[in-house]
Amino acid sequence: MSFGTSPLLSAPDRPAPDLAATDAELATLTDMARRRNARTIAIGSGRTPHATDTVRRIAELWEDAGGQVIETVTWPETAASWLRPATRFAAARPDLWVMTGPTTGWAQMVSRLLWSTDWNPDHTLATAALCDLPTLRRVGMGLLDGLVGADADGTPWLVSSHALLHPLPGRDDR
Repeated sequence: MSFGTSPLLSAPDRPAPDLAATDAELATLTDMARRRNARTIAIGSGRTPHATDTVRRIAELWEDAGGQVIETVTWPETAASWLRPATRFAAARPDLWVMTGPTTGWAQMVSRLLWSTDWNPDHTLATAALCDLPTLRRVGMGLLDGLVGADADGTPWLVSSHALLHPLPGRDDR
């Protein structure tokens, strides 16, 4: 991957909201993970109250479904570097990574993951908090090919070929 001199992104135009996950989106994410035959997940999030609550709820749902959470990693909304959390998150080597917001820290984290690790968006599920077109464009839609998630109402979405497909055309098991 070829980048400039730093993975640090410019500041966003607006503050990132702290969105709570809904039961519908978490059920869809759990179903997506099961359909991919995942057994292990690593969960990453910002450190806001709704993000950390979402992590707890994802972990409970996943473990209740018989899966294993092998790592949870949080990251700040602002920092000089996201290298430590990115390295730890990618090193977990789960069947799937699951990520939630807020968007500002997530964009920085993903930039660092792409820059410094073998993390793959195609093996990542995201909550509705991250289905934000300006944020996805800020990271680079072409770099996020294969990232899937669920909207607050449980509708699946996909980043593919520099576009956000929302809802997925004709299938929900990506």
